[in-house]
Amino acid sequence: MANCTPLPATPGCEEPSPIRHVLCVTRDEDVKRFEETEDCFILGFDPFERISRFSLSMTEAGATDDRGDGSKDVVVIAEKGQVACRDFPHSRHLCQKFPFATTPHERHCELCYCYICDSAAPCKRWFKRNHYDATEHDNKWKSKRRRRLREKRENSK
Repeated sequence: MANCTPLPATPGCEEPSPIRHVLCVTRDEDVKRFEETEDCFILGFDPFERISRFSLSMTEAGATDDRGDGSKDVVVIAEKGQVACRDFPHSRHLCQKFPFATTPHERHCELCYCYICDSAAPCKRWFKRNHYDATEHDNKWKSKRRRRLREKRENSK
């Protein structure tokens, strides 16, 4: 028999008690550490309280939204965290700042790069060879990219 003090709900101590400790995490910076080691813990704070930039807006009764149809959709007006095709280097056709479908392809943000050359936009051929039009969805551009990358590898030897 184990050397322990029996609990009223547990006659004897033959088996371990199903009662376990539950931690109360009070600081946001500790959450990650406890997620890795604990199965269950209580948050002693509201994790969404600090997100001051995040808010939702509902269109008022009778008001119209951007589409002008008066629908009462929820509109997200901000987000938390980073967005891959906006906050990190990305091919021009994936740019969130200047969407490919709705802005001139020649325009680019400071993080865009040429899909063909794999270099910062605008590349040497951006305007001369229309590299600003290149996308991964067109076989012509995919072929040019493969050829250009092969040339780069051969020249670096």
